[in-house]
Amino acid sequence: MLCEIAGVSRSGYYRWINAAKHREEQEVKDRADFEIILKAYNYRGYSKGARGIYMTLLHQEEPVVMNVKKIRRLMKKYGLKCPIRKANPYRRMAKALKTNNVAKNLVNREFRLHGPRTILLTDITYIPYNGIFCYLSTILDAYTKQILSYVLSDSLEVDFVLETVNQLIEKHKITLTTKTIIHSDQGCHYTSCSFIQLLQDKKLRQSMSRKGNCWDNAPQESFFGHMKDEIDLSNCKTFEEVKSIIDDWMDYYNNKRYQWDLAKLSPNEYYQYITTGVYPLK
Repeated sequence: MLCEIAGVSRSGYYRWINAAKHREEQEVKDRADFEIILKAYNYRGYSKGARGIYMTLLHQEEPVVMNVKKIRRLMKKYGLKCPIRKANPYRRMAKALKTNNVAKNLVNREFRLHGPRTILLTDITYIPYNGIFCYLSTILDAYTKQILSYVLSDSLEVDFVLETVNQLIEKHKITLTTKTIIHSDQGCHYTSCSFIQLLQDKKLRQSMSRKGNCWDNAPQESFFGHMKDEIDLSNCKTFEEVKSIIDDWMDYYNNKRYQWDLAKLSPNEYYQYITTGVYPLK
């Protein structure tokens, strides 16, 4: 009678009763697998989605291969959530002063057609902490997604943008060519005479996004979005504390933040892979 009321068959009910031991064994196995997932999720202190967990498991000393669908199932089962990127509630930076020093858009959103060290993207982002701001300038290789140089500053003066280029030359000059393009928006730092002259002196080509079109520099904008999602500056009181966190995250990003579109490798691993032809994963 109870089976009829519940709308289940008698045979189905007894199969469920007889499968109790199997469900207990499955629960124990799921819990053990979830502990492995949780360890990967918390690796280096930065949360990850299912694909990030999958790639982190592959890079362990003893690689663990776990289906992405299984990872998603166990995350849902045990309530483990990866923070979802939210729309930026703040307006974009104020429009730069009108100037004639605007370069042509040489990139045309062809970010990954020309190989490494050809299209380099640069931009500035505001980083809030303790009621004030500091400013981060970066240069990103659009092909390998590596951060080639970065400078954190407590001032918006043009010097820290110039220093970012000087760091790039110092660290990576041997891999740069006369075809290398530095692509930016039309901000006042990049239309300044000092920035333009520096690129000319270093024999680098300059390119700029169209006015008010963030999609022309999309990989760089996406990088800043992911970084701000993953770092926590809520307890920072000083510039030095912020710099320490930024330095740690940049090291994590280049060496340990694996990306699905980079053959499941970190940016530095991917660069080594495409230059040597040796794939690091077994």
